[in-house]
Amino acid sequence: MRAIFSCVALLAAAAAAVGGDDFALKDGDTVAFLGDSITAARAYGKFVENYTLLRYPDRKVRFFNVGRGGDTAAGGLARLKEDVFDRGATVLTVAYGINDIGWGTKADDEHRNLYLNSLREICRQCKEKNVRVFICSAAATASDPDKSENDYLKKMCDEGMQIGRDHGAGAIDVQGEMRKIQRRIKEANEREKPEKDKEHTLHARDGIHLNDLGQVAFAYALLKGLGAPADVSSATLDATTLESVASGCAITETTRGADSIEFIRLDEGLPLNGETFFSLHFRFVPIPDNLNRYLLMVTSLEPARYSVTADDRLVGTFSAAELADGVNIASATADPWQPGGPWSAQANILHSLTESRDKLDMARMLSVAHLNGRDLPTELAGEAIKANARIEEMQRLVARPRSYRFVIRKSPDSGAKPAGG
Repeated sequence: MRAIFSCVALLAAAAAAVGGDDFALKDGDTVAFLGDSITAARAYGKFVENYTLLRYPDRKVRFFNVGRGGDTAAGGLARLKEDVFDRGATVLTVAYGINDIGWGTKADDEHRNLYLNSLREICRQCKEKNVRVFICSAAATASDPDKSENDYLKKMCDEGMQIGRDHGAGAIDVQGEMRKIQRRIKEANEREKPEKDKEHTLHARDGIHLNDLGQVAFAYALLKGLGAPADVSSATLDATTLESVASGCAITETTRGADSIEFIRLDEGLPLNGETFFSLHFRFVPIPDNLNRYLLMVTSLEPARYSVTADDRLVGTFSAAELADGVNIASATADPWQPGGPWSAQANILHSLTESRDKLDMARMLSVAHLNGRDLPTELAGEAIKANARIEEMQRLVARPRSYRFVIRKSPDSGAKPAGG
């Protein structure tokens, strides 16, 4: 049994280590999100921000959004200096396409060439300024994912991403990843046959702009394109010998009681969670398997059901067989109205702080847009800089991993069902 345990644990550790250093956002980076109204909705960037803060708490990375409704690649190029370079960006994501061809009404060589030439110049200027740029394909529209592989927008965006590669920039196929998610949605709609206005979708009624699920899908695609690894950390424990193997975390103070096992787990980074019901997006967006593998494996337990608590928060109840196979407890909760483990509660709090920082930046932008030439924008800008720095400190405080005391205890309720992971 000990040999099997060692083999499984080592495999889990090796898997968790893969790709850990490949994430594109590094310590000291300042990331700008440039794009049209989908970017200006200021949603997907906040998921990228929260992911980075939670997963890489030792990296000081800053974020700002310079999306503009109705914008095109040419428009982004025109404001590149003021909105990107002058604000100290070291990393830039660029997401255009749909407005460039007038939502399809201007799908012609003239507008395609303007789009491609603008991306080419954005890449050239970013290289000159030592800004690492990632050219993204446009978000998927609501068109049938199985009938849009050769449409004008996709071909144009493919050319745009190739320009990025040719200039040594990154290329992220957001549309391609979103189409995969759309296929899952299409299958669910065909299987469940809901009323038309209740069908699952990534989009608002116009078929272009994204709803909440669409923004999460966009963020997922962007994170995968930035090299975000699937594995957060894994903790593996043998209930008989109390031997443990950990990857991305440390396990200490392991003890065994009459019907329980306890240990301390300290992670290097934490999984991505959000506000209440954030995990509902997981039905279609494969965040748990591809971004959020926060694993607990306990072998050699007697056949029974076991409650898992962390710092006295009930994470869920699992069978001995499930724990032996390993459970993903990233978003597990015994009560969908409440965060499960303390890491989930921390992410929930972080979500509020990130929203606050975004609202602060919006106030600054609105003052410039509507009260330009008066004293207030200048006065507010100075105060906003100080307030933003303070909120960023609070974000990092909340996102920092803490030592969690885990207790795996035999449950008297053998009929309890495991929480979702």
